Amino acid sequence: MSDDIVVLREYGNEAEANLVASMLEANGVPSRVAADTAGGAFPSLALVFPIRLLVRAADLAFARELLDAPEPPDDS
Repeated sequence: MSDDIVVLREYGNEAEANLVASMLEANGVPSRVAADTAGGAFPSLALVFPIRLLVRAADLAFARELLDAPEPPDDS
């Protein structure tokens, strides 16, 4: 099993990246959000340096499958 860390996706804001990371964690995929925004002091830096969602290489295929799955229909 590989412990290499890879970039799964890039985002323009940290909130969206954290939301996706939470969804992955809830499905058993450890993840981490990496941002170059001076600790959140300059969120606009994400326009130049996108927020990276990181996962283990061994989890990459499953994480992509989770993120690419169609949304279930709304039965309301």
